[in-house]
Amino acid sequence: QVQLVESGGGLVQPGESLRLSCTASGSISLINVWGWYRQAPGKQRELVASITLGGSTNYAGSVKGRFTISRDNAKNMVYLQMNSLEPEDTAVYYCNGRISSTFINYWGKGTLVTVSE
Repeated sequence: QVQLVESGGGLVQPGESLRLSCTASGSISLINVWGWYRQAPGKQRELVASITLGGSTNYAGSVKGRFTISRDNAKNMVYLQMNSLEPEDTAVYYCNGRISSTFINYWGKGTLVTVSE
């Protein structure tokens, strides 16, 4: 089994920063792509950023230049540094781990990020 637990969400003002953390445990050795997704109220879940075991990253256009995904392999942690937050970034953020070329995905339960005055 794989367990993913997110932390670090909260309420911030526009322009501020947050760092989300994802703690991974269990049978994670086959997971080779890690990502952060988000789902805003009334919208579909969307990819925010992903990182491969080799360190290649991919970002949604709306967050490029503001968010940074990183991974600490030794600690089995995945991070999302979010800077210059905007109200449009308000969403539940989910950690994801997947085995590429398969349909196998693992999800955390999410952490809420609210950006508001």
